[in-house]
Amino acid sequence: MAALDDTGKTLFTEALPARGHDTAVAPDGRTAVTFARRPGRFALVFDPLQMRPAVAFEAAPGRHFYGHGFFSQDGRLLLATENDYDGERGVIGLYDVAARFRRVGEFETHGIGPHEALLLSGGRTLVVANGGILTHPDFPRRKLNVPTMQPSLVYIDIETGALLEQVGLPADLHQLSIRHITQAGDGQLGDGSVWFGGQYEGAATETVPLIGRHRRGQPIELIGISADYHSRLRQYVGSIAASKNGAEIAVTSPRGGVALVLDARRGEVLRSQSVDDVCGVASAARHFAFTTGQGAVRVSGLGGGTTSSAVQWDNHLLAI
Repeated sequence: MAALDDTGKTLFTEALPARGHDTAVAPDGRTAVTFARRPGRFALVFDPLQMRPAVAFEAAPGRHFYGHGFFSQDGRLLLATENDYDGERGVIGLYDVAARFRRVGEFETHGIGPHEALLLSGGRTLVVANGGILTHPDFPRRKLNVPTMQPSLVYIDIETGALLEQVGLPADLHQLSIRHITQAGDGQLGDGSVWFGGQYEGAATETVPLIGRHRRGQPIELIGISADYHSRLRQYVGSIAASKNGAEIAVTSPRGGVALVLDARRGEVLRSQSVDDVCGVASAARHFAFTTGQGAVRVSGLGGGTTSSAVQWDNHLLAI
């Protein structure tokens, strides 16, 4: 795990017990938590302002993390996507921040394989990307139900855990795992819709939409992009982020070595660039910042300046 400044310079690094995935930051910016990559069980808490680790904790017995989480609007709770692997169901684990991240409960995600989850603007509703893929730590990276997987987007009341809405994909796209999500603002230039990037588990030769968006009460809208852009994604979107004003959406594909920036209203590709092993993406003062497995940090968007390091940046990047 590392903290960078707005030029891409490394400010702070902390070794993790094993491969991490993503980091959640509290609303006041004073606490951050990095989660283990599936099927890992560790979570490392650190102070991003003082640049020092604070405490570590583990997933509950019978659970492991899926690599993502977020804080409640008041910062009192940390919520994490988890696998109840013997129960073959996804859950959101609830952790009391003031009690040194003691686990105090969980919500069902009403699906299998929850990956990324977000707190929507307003602070009362969370949205979960149920990837639909059944896994078990006895078979660490094996996908156990690809022929029958059922991905979905689920909206949950954060106060009660009640299911508010659940939407799925058309039957012929049931092997499109919904993995990463972002909200296109709410006001300004964004319309508040939830955008997602998927990873297709079907045949590599099939052409299926990998990007979509959803607004409450409506069906999922799949975003059509040109065959050239689609082929460059290689059936895999590794990360997705909205610009600060909600007007643009960026998606990355480390397998395809490409980053795309789309207009959030029209769903059209505005810019693209081939970047080896690009995956991390976050909103930045000027468009987006990107990181790659080759050690590059682009802090001024596609075509902007690049800072290089010996670090192999993994999966996700977050703006604080």
